Amino acid sequence: MEKIQKVMLCGLGAIGTIYALKLRDVCDFKVIADNERRKKYENNPTVFNGKPCKFNYAETGDKADLIIIATKNNGFLDAVESIKPFVTDSTLILSLLNGIESEEVLREKFGNEKVLDSYFVGHTSTRHERNITFDGVGKIVFGEKENSTLSERVLKIKELFDRAGINYEIPLDMDYSRWYKFMINVGTNQASAVLLAPYEVFQKSEQAMGFAKNLMKEAELIAKLEGVKNSEKMLPEAVSTIMSMLPETKTSMLQDIEAGRKTEVDIFAGTVLKLAEKHSVSTPYNKIVYEIIKAKESVHNL
Repeated sequence: MEKIQKVMLCGLGAIGTIYALKLRDVCDFKVIADNERRKKYENNPTVFNGKPCKFNYAETGDKADLIIIATKNNGFLDAVESIKPFVTDSTLILSLLNGIESEEVLREKFGNEKVLDSYFVGHTSTRHERNITFDGVGKIVFGEKENSTLSERVLKIKELFDRAGINYEIPLDMDYSRWYKFMINVGTNQASAVLLAPYEVFQKSEQAMGFAKNLMKEAELIAKLEGVKNSEKMLPEAVSTIMSMLPETKTSMLQDIEAGRKTEVDIFAGTVLKLAEKHSVSTPYNKIVYEIIKAKESVHNL
């Protein structure tokens, strides 16, 4: 098995920087960025836990063994186009985006043989402009749809992550794992954006947690209709995870609302609503939350 040596990252934000710092020490690592963004990074470097970060950048003619996409959702389609020049027949692609749809877009564009399912899970990092603070609690969850026997491409990425000291998990049932993360985002990310509440509020208030649960129950229903096995186990596991989060931390969507940035409501409630229509079911909590968060976004843009 050939080792992964040439790795590229698209998306040097709160999550991308975590892994850029680990990968640059163990392989030929480069950041994918257009000229404008590259100048921005070089003139105003990311400051991660108080330390400025410098990276090498991909140039015309470079090729990658592995590309990791860690943009926000509103930059994903641009990222898909940005990585095209660096993809070869043997390139593997991981998308760390929230939601459950980015892998399908990548498969349609580059082929199923290049794309594995993946996501980031952990304590929320805090971002203020180019300053990122992160406590180190997080991992990349990745794999094939089913991982009772690890495929060669999973083993290649596993070897790289071991080499770089990257925490990871390879679940037996990747569909369940992805939908479980999606359910938590549909619940706490969205409820926190509406209530302007950190995790502590959901841990102490039955009403706030009940609101998040109602959002998650609708996601659980959609998961079941989409054929995800054992979907009934997701909600209690999700509540347990929410209770374990650092009380004072804020979800990424709450941070977006407070900073006046566009949120990821389209890939959370928006996806629930789209699939609810497909299956002819009602998801009223996600419908009203979608409208509230979209209204909040529009107020920031006035």
